[in-house]
Amino acid sequence: MFNALYFRTFITLVETGSFTQTARRLEMTQPGVSQHIRKLEQYLQKSLLNRHGRRFTLTEAGRRTYDYAVKLFAEHEHFRHSLDDESLDSGECRLASPGSVGLMFYPFILGYQQMHTGLTVNYSFAFNSEIVADVLGGRHDLGIITEPVRHPELNCELWHQEPLCLVVPADFTGTGWNDLVALGFVNYSDGLQHATQLLRANFPDEFRSMSRCPRQGFTNEVSMVMDAVARGLGFSVVSRLVLETSPWQRQVKELSLPQVVHETLYLVTHSSTELPRRYRRLLEEFREQRRHDLYGYSETAE
Repeated sequence: MFNALYFRTFITLVETGSFTQTARRLEMTQPGVSQHIRKLEQYLQKSLLNRHGRRFTLTEAGRRTYDYAVKLFAEHEHFRHSLDDESLDSGECRLASPGSVGLMFYPFILGYQQMHTGLTVNYSFAFNSEIVADVLGGRHDLGIITEPVRHPELNCELWHQEPLCLVVPADFTGTGWNDLVALGFVNYSDGLQHATQLLRANFPDEFRSMSRCPRQGFTNEVSMVMDAVARGLGFSVVSRLVLETSPWQRQVKELSLPQVVHETLYLVTHSSTELPRRYRRLLEEFREQRRHDLYGYSETAE
């Protein structure tokens, strides 16, 4: 019969190299340690030790058993901590966001995971509707979306705001609405909405609608919009998160505008479950980092 205690005793024996020290560490008798090892060998039907008086070496089966036992107990500890919703630095994180957010938030979480090895992260890049459906279906604990949602089984709360940026090719010399129209617009999933918000606020006398601006293409991957702009194919309006993480940011530039307009980000969770504390700390630490980068920790910036 499988007995985890036998594996624990075997791990300790291998690590101490001594039956006496193993008995002392586990608060057992030395005959008790020997009995556990014999029981484990009987269970596996393999000899685990080559005994040389008071000393021993591992057989091939012993080496494989030790590797398996270490992995077994590591997985056990990870599973045990994953059940603790109060733990701040262990457990599983299942979340999703649009690419505009995930381009920076996902690497942030990976860095956090490196410091807290008890965490595992399952991160999906998806559109708002897919994120909402996955939270409803229990496939994600947390979703970050760019539009508020109303549903009797969901909680939706405002989380963070990112400035929208009007990006043009680096050699663009225009400044007005007509210059942008002549350049053309590169669209993506939220592109028209973001462009309308930013351009209406900054060109109130000239802007009527995006229908008057020629379309130079579309991609459903917001990060690739920057490639098109860098090649001189048009302008676009993206979150600052996209601009700051883009490998093409040196080939584009942001036009300075008098009115700042933000993309608002919302958190969506299932109303029947309480979000574990580890999520709240991740969210708050990322937001504080962004406040520092954008505003120098200004509490009134949002």
